[in-house]
Parts: sequence; C-alpha cells; structure tokens
Amino acid sequence: MLSYHLLAPLNSVLNAMAAILLLAGFYCIRRRRVRAHRAFMLSAFAVSVAFFISYSVYHYQVGDVRFQGRGWVRSVYFTILISHVFLAAAIVPLVIVTLWRALNRNFRQHRRIAVWAWPMWIYVSITGVVVYLMCYQLYPPGYLRPLGAPVLTPAAGHGVRMSGVIISERHSSRLERHRYQKPE
Repeated sequence: MLSYHLLAPLNSVLNAMAAILLLAGFYCIRRRRVRAHRAFMLSAFAVSVAFFISYSVYHYQVGDVRFQGRGWVRSVYFTILISHVFLAAAIVPLVIVTLWRALNRNFRQHRRIAVWAWPMWIYVSITGVVVYLMCYQLYPPGYLRPLGAPVLTPAAGHGVRMSGVIISERHSSRLERHRYQKPE
C-alpha cells in the first residue's frame, strides 16, 4: 500500500500543473483564443479540486508538518505561507463565481472578477510549490518515516538510504534527532 506521505509531492505537482494551465489560459485569452482559454481554465479548476482533495486527505492522515528551517529563512517561509493560506481561502469563492459567470455567458461580469481572481490564483499555485520545496526538500520534515515504512540504514559514505533514495548527511543528522513520530 502506498504511504500518505507520497501525497505531499503529488500536491506540489498538482499546484505546478494548475499554474501552467492558468498561464496557458491567460496566454490564450490575450490572443482571443476563447475555446482554448476555456479548456485551460476548466482544466486548472479540475486540477485545483484534485489538489484540494489530496491536500485534505494528506493533512487528515499525517497532521501538521513543522518547518525545520532556522534563522532568516524561517521568516521568509512563514511570510510566504501566511500569504499563501489567506489568499488560498479568498480565491475559492472568487474562482467559483468567475467560473459560474463564464459558464452562464455573463462575460462582462466574468472579466470584472477574473482580473482579481487570476492573479491571486496564480500566486497561490506558485507559492504552493515554493512552500513544498522549502518544507519538504530544502528543510525536510521532522518525522523519521511513515508508520510501516522501511527503516533508514546507512549507505556507504552517502548518508542514509531509504528504499533506494539517498538522503544527504546534512539531512540524516536531522532525521536521527526525530526518531519517533508523534503518537496518534
């Protein structure tokens, strides 16, 4: 069975896909390619819904993940995270109303709200990827492994190996300090 921890990188991929689809939709509408714009924007909406479902399942199963960075990068991370979270909450009704107006062919009202919704949506999609990279790649989380996952073992001179993935020496010492997951 797959680990719920695999949903974190999936969430990042879905955010990146949403950002690419949003940029493609913007490009198309600027060139008056309305059908392509519609297809890209509906796809971005579908990918964003898939992201939200995956994100909800992940955090329901895994819980909160603490950012491990220290110093000035911590302030940068939380600034990005806080703006990301607030704008993510704000864009939900904006996107739904924008989509509704477009599907009902009320394009004047659609455009009025889209000029606000699109920049917020693209920001949230991009910062979602940035938050993932900072929290899971640059400063890996404090849990050692998901329950039932293989135990980490040293790999000759290369740090720690987990199922074929090598974690650097810098990260392995951090992992050793957090030997146990928080109890359920």
